[in-house]
Parts: sequence; C-alpha cells; structure tokens
Amino acid sequence: MISNHSRRYKASPAEHGFSMIEVLVTLLIISLALLGTAGLQAYSMRLNQGGQFRSLAVFLAADLAERMEANKAGATAGSYVLANTTGATYLAGATAVSSACVTSACSASALAAFDLSQWQSAVAATLPQSSWSVALTQAASGTQTQSSYTITIGWVDRRSNTTNAAADSGSAFGSNAAGTGEKFSYTANRTLFN
Repeated sequence: MISNHSRRYKASPAEHGFSMIEVLVTLLIISLALLGTAGLQAYSMRLNQGGQFRSLAVFLAADLAERMEANKAGATAGSYVLANTTGATYLAGATAVSSACVTSACSASALAAFDLSQWQSAVAATLPQSSWSVALTQAASGTQTQSSYTITIGWVDRRSNTTNAAADSGSAFGSNAAGTGEKFSYTANRTLFN
C-alpha cells in the first residue's frame, strides 16, 4: 500500500532568521533613501531662497531706476548718489523712513532724499547682510547732459558652510564676519538725458 503522507517543510538551522535579516536590510535601504530625499529637499529650498534674493535685488534696482526716471531733475543733478552702505550700518544709524513727500509736493532734491530713504529701508529689510552703492558718471553729449547711474546691490546667501564670504578689507560689499555664506551682487545701469 502506498501512503500519502504530506510532509511539512522544516527549515534547516542555517535558514532560521533569514526573513528578519531581509526586513532589516529593506528598512536600512528605505531609511537611506528617505534621508537622501530630505537632503535633496533642503538643498532645493536653499536654492529657491537664493533665486528669491536675486529676484528681489533685480526688483529693487529697477525700483530705484524708475524713481530716477520719475525725478529726472534730481537725478541729473546728482541727488541719487550713495556711497557704499551696509544694511547693518544703515539700520543702526537710520531714523524713521521719510514720509516728507507723501502728502505734499517737494523739490527735486527733497524727492530724491525721500526716494533714497524709502529704497534703502526696503533693501536693508529684504536682503540678508545687504550692501549697496549708487555711483554717477556724467558726460556732455551735444546740448544734453548724459547722467549714467550704476546701482550695485550686494547680499550674502547662506548656501553652505563655506568661508567664501569672509569680510573684505576696504569693502563694505558682502561683508560677513562669520564667513558662512556666499557673496552675491547685482549691478544695474540707468542712463538719463537732460
């Protein structure tokens, strides 16, 4: 007689705990993938913030250039010139933001001072460790005077823990005493004819 015995599979002693090792290796791989994804997300956010700072610098330079266009008399007279200034220095010594020309008419030089007060406050408030300057070059062009302004805005973006932004001797642009950021600057030119 033939007997049908169903046999149960018995694991050999070498196979005990094999599925537990598979689970642990899988958890390790998933954990590493999640850590990599989190690092990539953090890096993406830093780059996004850097792009936002660049956009703000372009917007702020365009804002001052448009203010100069609106006040050609003050611009061609040289009323918009600013020496190298840092946001920290400006905020430490600045009085309240000017509102002198909001409710009443003012002269071209007073409007330029008002514009610069508003603009410097905006730069200092929006860009980290900001610095700026506005230089003027004038030349006679026939019967007109050509006034060329160069607007330079600098800031420090903390992309990584580099020491690229250590304080420059003799320059206020991008100074960073901690040395943990990267210096960036944006330069715009505006030419006006009188």
